[in-house]
Amino acid sequence: MNKPLTIIFILLSYLSFSQKITKSYNLSKLLDETSGLEILEDYFITHNDSGNDPALYYLNKKGKIIQKRLLEGHTNIDWEDITKDEAYFYVADMGNNYDNRKDLKILKVPIDPNSLEDIKIISFYYPEQKKFNYEIKSMFDAEALVSVGESLIIFTKNRASKTTQIYKLPKISGHYKAEKIGTLKTQSIVTGADYRDDLRILALTSTIDFNNYYLLLLKNFDFSAKPDYTIDMYEIPIGKSQVEAIKIINPREFWLTSEDENSTNSARLFSMKL
Repeated sequence: MNKPLTIIFILLSYLSFSQKITKSYNLSKLLDETSGLEILEDYFITHNDSGNDPALYYLNKKGKIIQKRLLEGHTNIDWEDITKDEAYFYVADMGNNYDNRKDLKILKVPIDPNSLEDIKIISFYYPEQKKFNYEIKSMFDAEALVSVGESLIIFTKNRASKTTQIYKLPKISGHYKAEKIGTLKTQSIVTGADYRDDLRILALTSTIDFNNYYLLLLKNFDFSAKPDYTIDMYEIPIGKSQVEAIKIINPREFWLTSEDENSTNSARLFSMKL
């Protein structure tokens, strides 16, 4: 994790013939803007994005809300993803649609809801960002966060270049300069991520035009220098619906959530098999 990393794929293969939705559950209207997904024991954990309650929602296996955990004293400016390790959730308040935020942060939340430990703040900035003017084609938005060892890894949502820049942060509370460790030429805009170290699989969700969404799969991925990653790209077959969260079940199965759109009746929790 200490080596500078430039990842350039040599092949992006578009595959659309095998994937299928195997389970699908409508979510409560309280979760119309679901924007992150984690799994804790028998529960899914999700949250909404900008302007909604600063709360984590615990769902059963069919997407029904079992518990709403309010993070008192905190604000949901633009929560975009959630990840975890053995002791903490990390909630990414780093949505930056127009490159004009100067208060990017990650909330470090004890998994144990009865813990007496306070929620800690990991605030950060991108050293490459020199201006904070309103930008339609933003370069420093981000909606994807994963936990890897002692680090948090951010994948940016770069509308200008349709690439994702990879940044690293420590898990200790404080204010940090995010360390750029690589780039993936995804040819699309990344909206979510999950990484399984035991499987060495990186899964990203992305879009090209905000109409169709895709699963990007990188196998044998370990954040070390390697110039020849292949990115397999699968269309997510659910129609026009904003997908911003993913969890890897195994190399061929994934859980995802999608927001409520004008073309849908509700937000959804669904599984997809390749």
